Amino acid sequence: MRFLMLVVADPEVGTTEEPVLTIEEWSNETTESGVNLDGDRLQPPQRAKTVRRRGGKVFVTDGPFAETREVIAGFDILECRDMDHAIEVATRHPMATHGVLELRELWPLDL
Repeated sequence: MRFLMLVVADPEVGTTEEPVLTIEEWSNETTESGVNLDGDRLQPPQRAKTVRRRGGKVFVTDGPFAETREVIAGFDILECRDMDHAIEVATRHPMATHGVLELRELWPLDL
């Protein structure tokens, strides 16, 4: 099963808990085990564009689609046995203690 893991940063989160692994250690561990298929960090929200089509017109605005203090900072595509395995992998990511990790199973289009 493939999962999208959104890495969400929240600048207001304060924690004294140290991450289990550094991002480099987590990336190496999950890549070498074949769990992490792809991933990267994202440019800041100030560089984002939001695109909408309404009534035949295209609207392009600066920034993310929602005003919030939390921002999507990166993503990973994980290949896991099931959701429990994906959760196990996510708990070792540094942002588990300093942000939020959202796991969503991919829902492939059957062409």
